[in-house]
Amino acid sequence: MEPDWNALSQVIRAHSATFYLGSRLLPPEARKGAWAVYAACRLGDEAVDGEGGGEEALEAWWEGVERAYAGRPRENWERGLTWALERWPIPFEAFAHMKEGFLTDLGPVRLKTEEELLTYCYRVAGTVGRMMAPIAGGTLEAEAKAIRLGQAMQLTNILRDVGEDLARDRLYLPLDLLEAYGVKLEDLQEGRITPGYRALMAHLEAKARALYREGLEGLRHLQVGRAAIALAALQYQGILDKLRLQGYDNLRRRAHLKPWERLLLLPKALLAARP
Repeated sequence: MEPDWNALSQVIRAHSATFYLGSRLLPPEARKGAWAVYAACRLGDEAVDGEGGGEEALEAWWEGVERAYAGRPRENWERGLTWALERWPIPFEAFAHMKEGFLTDLGPVRLKTEEELLTYCYRVAGTVGRMMAPIAGGTLEAEAKAIRLGQAMQLTNILRDVGEDLARDRLYLPLDLLEAYGVKLEDLQEGRITPGYRALMAHLEAKARALYREGLEGLRHLQVGRAAIALAALQYQGILDKLRLQGYDNLRRRAHLKPWERLLLLPKALLAARP
């Protein structure tokens, strides 16, 4: 039943420098658990957006999740997930909700309200917080905070990738906010960064930062992994910093941190993890 951990770690390294760097701060067993969960989640995302992705590929991924929970894994990532399930009570419901989020991504995507946006952020990322909380030895209160942190990270991704998502006919910015700030779809499609658009971005940035503050309050409820989670959150907040410095130009550019900028956040993460 032991999976190929090197192969699972490569999934993380290939798709998320942020998550991989943070995972190196976890104790060995918890690190493996985090790799197993992340690989399972990431491959679900690939079933939507990767080569050959679509409804059929997503259903095949879901069948793999069900096999892992039934203790009958086939693929390496399924063995990793089964291994983790033998050690921690990772809720099946979280994967079910994640699948709902992935179904949304099959799109086209048009979200009507800010509430719908936050629900989507829960489904595709807050659920990851629910999965990771048991691995970090968290309480139910820690799980609630982990959901907020996942929502904050996904909202950051959305703000970073507006232009890329539009190219896939996905608009995660709520239609009611677009109307409230006087932002037209044609402006976005033409790459026009208007004053109203910047105001809309500032509004959602403030929402994301509020979610980070609430989510990071959960660190004190964890037994392990505080520094790892703090480092991941700091890196994502760094993306928000870059986005603001770029004047919220996310229609033609993609805000990102360089490797040395990520490493500079390590001492701050270690400080934030202190009891």
